[in-house]
Amino acid sequence: MTQPLSVVWLRRDLRLHNNAALYHALTSGRPVLPVFIFDRTILDALDDRQDRRVEFIHQQIEELQTQLARMGSGMVVRYGTPLDVWQELLQEYPIEEVFTNHDYEVYAKERDAQVAGLLAEAGIPFTASKDTAIFDHDEVLTGGQTPYTVFTPYSRRWHDKLNDFYLKSYPTETYFHHFLKVPNRMPVPTLAQMNFAPLGESFPAMTVSDSLLQHYKDTRDLPAKPGTSELSIHLRFGTISIRDLARQARESGSATFLNELCWRDFYFQVLHHFPHVEKHSFRREYDHIAWRNNEEEFDKWCRGETGYPLVDAGMRQLNTIGWMHNRVRMVTASFLCKHLLIDWRWGEAYFARKLRDYDLSANNGGWQWAAGSGTDAAPYFRVFNPTAQAEKFDPKGEYIRKWVPEFNSLRYARPMVDHAMARQRAIDTYKRGLKKEEKE
Repeated sequence: MTQPLSVVWLRRDLRLHNNAALYHALTSGRPVLPVFIFDRTILDALDDRQDRRVEFIHQQIEELQTQLARMGSGMVVRYGTPLDVWQELLQEYPIEEVFTNHDYEVYAKERDAQVAGLLAEAGIPFTASKDTAIFDHDEVLTGGQTPYTVFTPYSRRWHDKLNDFYLKSYPTETYFHHFLKVPNRMPVPTLAQMNFAPLGESFPAMTVSDSLLQHYKDTRDLPAKPGTSELSIHLRFGTISIRDLARQARESGSATFLNELCWRDFYFQVLHHFPHVEKHSFRREYDHIAWRNNEEEFDKWCRGETGYPLVDAGMRQLNTIGWMHNRVRMVTASFLCKHLLIDWRWGEAYFARKLRDYDLSANNGGWQWAAGSGTDAAPYFRVFNPTAQAEKFDPKGEYIRKWVPEFNSLRYARPMVDHAMARQRAIDTYKRGLKKEEKE
């Protein structure tokens, strides 16, 4: 093959529809070859060889391969480290330019810098576009051109700036005839070849009704009701366009749902501008909190055996299906940090292993909110009462009974800690930690 090619490198944008990088590749004037890499740097570090996220990605890649095969094209799919794979691709194909979409995580930016450097040595441009977010990390800034560190003023600016231009679709379908023609269906590494075993999971639908969006404000906090979209896994891996979803939310009049998408952009830009949050508190003074970090208590929390029904229901839902209702995520996270005084990083890491929709920026932001150490953090003296939360958001106990069938029986665990005592202990511990930082 001697005809110069454009390559589109798909990562967390696993779709052919309304994809910015794909559109720019298809309109580059060259045949387009899609590429996907099952990144060993990430996959080999996973503890569980039955991973819902890997299975979901694999399913989507197979589906994309089928769609491309119907057009007489295909996608190169490899299992390896990105730098090694790109060195191979440069030997195999006459690549003229590489297109991709921005990824805001620390590892992803380091990976892209390495690949861009390799391509630059070969004289090949590496062009990245905005696609995962509605507004990129430097598009919503303060009057002083600095990043926002508080959500409310960020959201006001975000909503003021939002218009049809930012929600426009990229008409990729118009240019599908520019995909490189290949004679046979291109292979996809099997899960077994990557040392994974399938779970046989079925995943949430990729669509959401206007009716759900219209009632979202009233139903989103009730874990027993199907009141959330469950689109988070599709947003995480880009099987749905954020622009399509934001446009639907706006047209359906769901300001509450649209604001959730604003939170998503906010956490992306926090991670980009303040990468220390991946390992440290956003508010550095909170790194002085003297966590108890009792491993036995942490294990009880992980298993959903705390004796607090809403906390236990959430953890068992997470362990069973790899997803947890967002209201319950806040309650379980608060319980770990405040009631048990266990470092938020322990909980964040556990969610990272278990959540099918795990996204570093949102997961980190949520955990730091619960711990009090983040941007829009719950004040350290605000300690969720898990019993009151259950009474308010699961008043009939439907959600709890589904996941904790022994609830209200002698078999159910006694509360592992008294709420009033734990609340005061947390407040006192935080006070001491913050005073220590002030003295230093």
